[in-house]
Amino acid sequence: MSKPRQGILPKVSNLMNPSKKPKLVIAISSTALFDMRKSHSIYEKDGVAAYAEYQRQHEDDVLEPGEAFPLATKLLRINDKLEGDPRVEIILLSRNSADTGLRVFNSIAHHGLDISRAAFSGGTSPYRYVSAFGCDLFLSTNPEDVRSALNNGVAAATLLPSKGGSTDNDDLRFAFDGDAVLFSDASERIFKERGLEAFTENEKAAAHTPLDAGPFKGFLQALHGLQSEFSADSCPIRTALVTARAAPSHERVVRTLRDWNVRIDESLFLGGLSKGDFLNSFGADVFFDDQQTHCSSAREYVATGHVPHGVSNE
Repeated sequence: MSKPRQGILPKVSNLMNPSKKPKLVIAISSTALFDMRKSHSIYEKDGVAAYAEYQRQHEDDVLEPGEAFPLATKLLRINDKLEGDPRVEIILLSRNSADTGLRVFNSIAHHGLDISRAAFSGGTSPYRYVSAFGCDLFLSTNPEDVRSALNNGVAAATLLPSKGGSTDNDDLRFAFDGDAVLFSDASERIFKERGLEAFTENEKAAAHTPLDAGPFKGFLQALHGLQSEFSADSCPIRTALVTARAAPSHERVVRTLRDWNVRIDESLFLGGLSKGDFLNSFGADVFFDDQQTHCSSAREYVATGHVPHGVSNE
Protein backbone atom coordinates (compact mmCIF):
# COMPACT_ATOMS: atom_id res chain seq x y z
CA MET A 1 0.00 0.00 0.00
CA SER A 2 1.27 3.45 -0.85
CA LYS A 3 2.19 5.69 2.04
CA PRO A 4 -0.32 8.47 2.74
CA ARG A 5 0.85 11.94 1.86
CA GLN A 6 0.76 14.16 4.94
CA GLY A 7 -0.32 17.78 4.66
CA ILE A 8 -0.45 17.88 0.85
CA LEU A 9 -2.95 20.75 0.70
CA PRO A 10 -3.57 23.76 2.96
CA LYS A 11 -7.14 23.86 4.23
CA VAL A 12 -9.51 25.56 1.81
CA SER A 13 -11.16 27.59 4.58
CA ASN A 14 -7.78 29.08 5.53
CA LEU A 15 -6.96 30.00 1.94
CA MET A 16 -10.25 31.82 1.47
CA ASN A 17 -9.88 33.92 4.62
CA PRO A 18 -6.56 33.57 6.48
CA SER A 19 -7.80 35.79 9.35
CA LYS A 20 -10.52 33.29 10.28
CA LYS A 21 -9.93 30.73 12.99
CA PRO A 22 -9.41 27.26 11.49
CA LYS A 23 -12.53 25.16 11.13
CA LEU A 24 -12.86 21.45 11.88
CA VAL A 25 -14.31 19.93 8.70
CA ILE A 26 -15.58 16.35 8.61
CA ALA A 27 -16.96 14.60 5.53
CA ILE A 28 -19.56 11.90 6.14
CA SER A 29 -21.04 9.63 3.50
CA SER A 30 -24.82 9.45 3.21
CA THR A 31 -24.75 5.73 4.04
CA ALA A 32 -22.89 6.49 7.28
CA LEU A 33 -25.13 9.39 8.28
CA PHE A 34 -28.38 7.53 7.57
CA ASP A 35 -29.56 3.94 7.50
CA MET A 36 -29.84 3.26 3.78
CA ARG A 37 -29.66 -0.53 3.87
CA LYS A 38 -33.09 -1.06 2.31
CA SER A 39 -32.47 1.17 -0.70
CA HIS A 40 -28.98 -0.28 -1.11
CA SER A 41 -30.40 -3.81 -1.20
CA ILE A 42 -32.70 -2.70 -4.03
CA TYR A 43 -29.69 -1.33 -5.90
CA GLU A 44 -27.80 -4.62 -5.49
CA LYS A 45 -30.78 -6.78 -6.42
CA ASP A 46 -32.51 -4.80 -9.18
CA GLY A 47 -29.95 -2.26 -10.43
CA VAL A 48 -29.58 1.50 -10.78
CA ALA A 49 -32.91 2.25 -12.49
CA ALA A 50 -34.94 0.46 -9.80
CA TYR A 51 -32.91 2.15 -7.06
CA ALA A 52 -33.46 5.61 -8.58
CA GLU A 53 -37.19 5.01 -8.91
CA TYR A 54 -37.42 3.79 -5.32
CA GLN A 55 -35.63 6.89 -4.00
CA ARG A 56 -37.89 9.22 -5.97
CA GLN A 57 -41.02 7.44 -4.73
CA HIS A 58 -39.79 7.67 -1.14
CA GLU A 59 -38.05 11.06 -1.21
CA ASP A 60 -40.44 12.42 1.43
CA ASP A 61 -39.92 9.40 3.70
CA VAL A 62 -37.44 10.35 6.42
CA LEU A 63 -34.35 8.18 6.67
CA GLU A 64 -33.48 6.72 10.07
CA PRO A 65 -30.16 7.64 11.71
CA GLY A 66 -27.07 5.67 10.69
CA GLU A 67 -23.82 4.87 12.47
CA ALA A 68 -22.42 8.41 12.18
CA PHE A 69 -25.63 10.26 13.10
CA PRO A 70 -25.05 10.54 16.88
CA LEU A 71 -21.49 11.74 16.29
CA ALA A 72 -22.63 14.29 13.70
CA THR A 73 -25.26 15.64 16.08
CA LYS A 74 -22.75 16.14 18.88
CA LEU A 75 -20.21 17.71 16.54
CA LEU A 76 -22.66 20.32 15.31
CA ARG A 77 -23.68 21.19 18.87
CA ILE A 78 -20.18 22.51 19.49
CA ASN A 79 -21.03 25.51 17.32
CA ASP A 80 -23.64 26.52 19.91
CA LYS A 81 -20.92 26.74 22.55
CA LEU A 82 -18.65 29.21 20.72
CA GLU A 83 -19.30 32.77 19.55
CA GLY A 84 -18.68 33.90 16.00
CA ASP A 85 -18.50 31.81 12.86
CA PRO A 86 -19.21 28.08 13.12
CA ARG A 87 -16.07 26.16 14.05
CA VAL A 88 -17.34 22.73 12.99
CA GLU A 89 -18.71 21.84 9.57
CA ILE A 90 -20.00 18.56 8.23
CA ILE A 91 -19.87 17.88 4.50
CA LEU A 92 -22.18 15.28 2.97
CA LEU A 93 -20.61 13.01 0.35
CA SER A 94 -22.78 10.61 -1.63
CA ARG A 95 -22.64 8.28 -4.61
CA ASN A 96 -26.23 9.33 -5.37
CA SER A 97 -27.05 11.85 -8.05
CA ALA A 98 -28.57 15.11 -6.88
CA ASP A 99 -31.92 13.74 -8.08
CA THR A 100 -31.85 10.50 -6.08
CA GLY A 101 -30.10 12.30 -3.23
CA LEU A 102 -33.02 14.63 -2.61
CA ARG A 103 -34.29 12.19 0.01
CA VAL A 104 -31.04 12.58 1.91
CA PHE A 105 -31.29 16.38 2.08
CA ASN A 106 -34.96 16.13 3.03
CA SER A 107 -33.95 13.86 5.91
CA ILE A 108 -31.19 16.28 6.95
CA ALA A 109 -33.77 19.06 7.13
CA HIS A 110 -36.23 16.90 9.08
CA HIS A 111 -33.63 15.99 11.69
CA GLY A 112 -32.53 19.62 12.02
CA LEU A 113 -28.91 19.01 11.05
CA ASP A 114 -27.00 22.13 9.99
CA ILE A 115 -25.46 20.58 6.87
CA SER A 116 -25.50 22.70 3.71
CA ARG A 117 -22.53 21.58 1.59
CA ALA A 118 -22.55 18.31 -0.32
CA ALA A 119 -21.12 16.44 -3.28
CA PHE A 120 -23.29 13.94 -5.19
CA SER A 121 -20.99 11.95 -7.46
CA GLY A 122 -23.58 10.04 -9.53
CA GLY A 123 -22.40 6.48 -8.93
CA THR A 124 -18.67 7.17 -8.77
CA SER A 125 -16.53 7.44 -5.64
CA PRO A 126 -16.94 10.81 -3.89
CA TYR A 127 -13.62 10.55 -1.99
CA ARG A 128 -11.87 12.86 -4.49
CA TYR A 129 -13.84 15.80 -3.09
CA VAL A 130 -12.55 15.29 0.46
CA SER A 131 -9.37 17.32 -0.10
CA ALA A 132 -11.19 19.92 -2.18
CA PHE A 133 -13.48 20.66 0.77
CA GLY A 134 -10.47 20.86 3.10
CA CYS A 135 -11.68 17.98 5.28
CA ASP A 136 -9.83 16.82 8.39
CA LEU A 137 -11.66 13.46 8.49
CA PHE A 138 -13.73 11.27 6.18
CA LEU A 139 -16.19 8.69 7.54
CA SER A 140 -17.85 6.20 5.22
CA THR A 141 -19.25 2.68 5.09
CA ASN A 142 -17.36 2.00 1.85
CA PRO A 143 -13.89 0.53 2.53
CA GLU A 144 -12.55 1.35 -0.94
CA ASP A 145 -13.49 5.01 -0.66
CA VAL A 146 -11.80 5.09 2.74
CA ARG A 147 -8.61 3.51 1.39
CA SER A 148 -8.51 6.01 -1.45
CA ALA A 149 -8.84 8.93 0.96
CA LEU A 150 -6.09 7.55 3.20
CA ASN A 151 -3.79 7.11 0.22
CA ASN A 152 -4.35 10.78 -0.57
CA GLY A 153 -3.31 11.97 2.88
CA VAL A 154 -6.71 12.37 4.57
CA ALA A 155 -7.65 10.71 7.86
CA ALA A 156 -10.43 8.26 7.06
CA ALA A 157 -12.22 5.28 8.57
CA THR A 158 -14.85 2.72 7.64
CA LEU A 159 -17.68 2.90 10.17
CA LEU A 160 -18.70 -0.61 11.19
CA PRO A 161 -22.13 -1.78 12.34
CA SER A 162 -21.99 -1.50 16.11
CA LYS A 163 -24.07 -1.92 19.23
CA GLY A 164 -22.87 1.44 20.48
CA GLY A 165 -24.96 4.55 20.17
CA SER A 166 -24.96 8.06 21.46
CA THR A 167 -23.53 8.40 24.94
CA ASP A 168 -25.64 10.02 27.62
CA ASN A 169 -23.33 12.96 28.29
CA ASP A 170 -22.97 16.12 26.21
CA ASP A 171 -19.21 15.70 25.88
CA LEU A 172 -17.80 14.54 22.56
CA ARG A 173 -15.31 11.74 23.18
CA PHE A 174 -12.84 10.48 20.58
CA ALA A 175 -10.64 7.44 21.21
CA PHE A 176 -7.65 6.49 19.08
CA ASP A 177 -5.34 3.54 18.71
CA GLY A 178 -1.68 4.50 18.50
CA ASP A 179 0.42 2.56 15.99
CA ALA A 180 -0.78 2.86 12.37
CA VAL A 181 -3.45 5.38 13.40
CA LEU A 182 -1.95 8.34 15.26
CA PHE A 183 1.57 7.09 14.60
CA SER A 184 3.18 5.33 11.66
CA ASP A 185 3.18 1.53 11.49
CA ALA A 186 7.00 1.27 11.64
CA SER A 187 7.08 -0.05 15.21
CA GLU A 188 4.09 -2.32 14.69
CA ARG A 189 5.85 -3.76 11.67
CA ILE A 190 8.80 -4.74 13.89
CA PHE A 191 6.37 -6.46 16.26
CA LYS A 192 4.67 -8.34 13.42
CA GLU A 193 7.90 -9.42 11.75
CA ARG A 194 10.26 -9.97 14.70
CA GLY A 195 8.11 -10.37 17.79
CA LEU A 196 7.46 -8.64 21.11
CA GLU A 197 11.02 -8.75 22.43
CA ALA A 198 12.45 -7.04 19.35
CA PHE A 199 9.64 -4.47 19.45
CA THR A 200 10.27 -3.67 23.12
CA GLU A 201 14.01 -3.32 22.64
CA ASN A 202 13.49 -1.05 19.65
CA GLU A 203 11.10 1.22 21.56
CA LYS A 204 13.43 1.44 24.55
CA ALA A 205 16.38 2.35 22.33
CA ALA A 206 14.29 4.94 20.43
CA ALA A 207 12.46 6.36 23.46
CA HIS A 208 13.72 9.89 22.78
CA THR A 209 13.07 9.69 19.02
CA PRO A 210 9.53 10.83 18.12
CA LEU A 211 7.41 8.37 16.21
CA ASP A 212 6.58 9.30 12.63
CA ALA A 213 3.10 10.60 11.94
CA GLY A 214 0.25 8.24 11.16
CA PRO A 215 -2.84 9.11 9.10
CA PHE A 216 -4.75 10.59 12.06
CA LYS A 217 -2.09 13.00 13.35
CA GLY A 218 -3.61 15.91 11.43
CA PHE A 219 -7.09 15.19 12.73
CA LEU A 220 -5.81 15.00 16.31
CA GLN A 221 -4.08 18.36 15.82
CA ALA A 222 -7.31 19.86 14.46
CA LEU A 223 -9.19 18.58 17.51
CA HIS A 224 -6.48 20.03 19.75
CA GLY A 225 -6.93 23.40 18.07
CA LEU A 226 -10.67 23.29 18.71
CA GLN A 227 -10.14 22.22 22.32
CA SER A 228 -7.88 25.23 22.86
CA GLU A 229 -10.88 27.50 22.22
CA PHE A 230 -12.33 26.38 25.55
CA SER A 231 -11.11 26.59 29.11
CA ALA A 232 -9.95 23.32 30.63
CA ASP A 233 -13.09 22.92 32.75
CA SER A 234 -15.58 23.80 30.00
CA CYS A 235 -14.20 21.93 27.00
CA PRO A 236 -16.87 19.65 25.46
CA ILE A 237 -14.30 17.52 23.62
CA ARG A 238 -12.27 14.80 25.28
CA THR A 239 -9.69 12.49 23.68
CA ALA A 240 -8.14 9.19 24.70
CA LEU A 241 -5.27 7.05 23.43
CA VAL A 242 -6.21 3.39 23.81
CA THR A 243 -3.24 1.24 22.86
CA ALA A 244 -2.04 -2.33 23.25
CA ARG A 245 1.36 -0.94 24.26
CA ALA A 246 2.56 -1.16 27.86
CA ALA A 247 5.62 -0.09 29.83
CA PRO A 248 8.39 0.37 28.82
CA SER A 249 7.18 1.12 25.25
CA HIS A 250 4.86 3.83 26.61
CA GLU A 251 7.70 6.34 27.00
CA ARG A 252 8.21 6.89 23.29
CA VAL A 253 4.49 7.58 22.87
CA VAL A 254 4.45 10.15 25.65
CA ARG A 255 7.52 11.92 24.28
CA THR A 256 6.09 11.89 20.75
CA LEU A 257 2.87 13.61 21.82
CA ARG A 258 4.95 16.12 23.77
CA ASP A 259 7.04 16.78 20.66
CA TRP A 260 3.87 17.32 18.60
CA ASN A 261 2.53 19.67 21.29
CA VAL A 262 -0.92 18.09 21.17
CA ARG A 263 -3.29 17.28 23.98
CA ILE A 264 -4.45 13.78 24.85
CA ASP A 265 -6.74 13.83 27.86
CA GLU A 266 -6.52 10.15 28.80
CA SER A 267 -4.01 7.44 27.88
CA LEU A 268 -4.65 3.74 28.38
CA PHE A 269 -1.69 1.38 27.98
CA LEU A 270 -3.42 -1.99 28.03
CA GLY A 271 -0.62 -4.43 27.34
CA GLY A 272 -2.72 -6.51 24.95
CA LEU A 273 -5.99 -6.53 26.93
CA SER A 274 -9.26 -6.37 25.00
CA LYS A 275 -10.21 -2.74 24.43
CA GLY A 276 -14.01 -2.91 24.48
CA ASP A 277 -14.62 -2.61 28.22
CA PHE A 278 -12.16 0.27 28.53
CA LEU A 279 -13.76 2.18 25.65
CA ASN A 280 -17.13 1.68 27.30
CA SER A 281 -15.76 3.05 30.57
CA PHE A 282 -14.29 6.06 28.75
CA GLY A 283 -17.67 6.64 27.09
CA ALA A 284 -16.24 6.95 23.57
CA ASP A 285 -18.52 8.33 20.89
CA VAL A 286 -16.20 6.78 18.30
CA PHE A 287 -13.00 4.72 18.33
CA PHE A 288 -10.47 4.40 15.51
CA ASP A 289 -8.22 1.33 15.14
CA ASP A 290 -6.32 -0.34 12.31
CA GLN A 291 -6.78 -3.93 13.48
CA GLN A 292 -9.99 -5.82 12.85
CA THR A 293 -9.64 -7.83 16.09
CA HIS A 294 -9.66 -4.65 18.18
CA CYS A 295 -12.51 -3.24 16.11
CA SER A 296 -14.56 -6.38 16.74
CA SER A 297 -14.13 -5.95 20.48
CA ALA A 298 -14.85 -2.22 20.39
CA ARG A 299 -17.99 -2.36 18.23
CA GLU A 300 -19.76 -4.35 20.95
CA TYR A 301 -19.74 -1.17 23.05
CA VAL A 302 -19.07 1.95 20.94
CA ALA A 303 -19.23 3.26 17.39
CA THR A 304 -16.06 2.03 15.70
CA GLY A 305 -14.11 3.11 12.65
CA HIS A 306 -11.68 0.71 10.99
CA VAL A 307 -8.60 2.45 9.58
CA PRO A 308 -7.36 0.22 6.72
CA HIS A 309 -3.77 1.36 6.95
CA GLY A 310 -0.42 -0.20 7.79
CA VAL A 311 1.07 -3.63 8.12
CA SER A 312 -2.07 -5.22 9.60
CA ASN A 313 -3.99 -4.39 6.42
CA GLU A 314 -1.48 -5.45 3.77
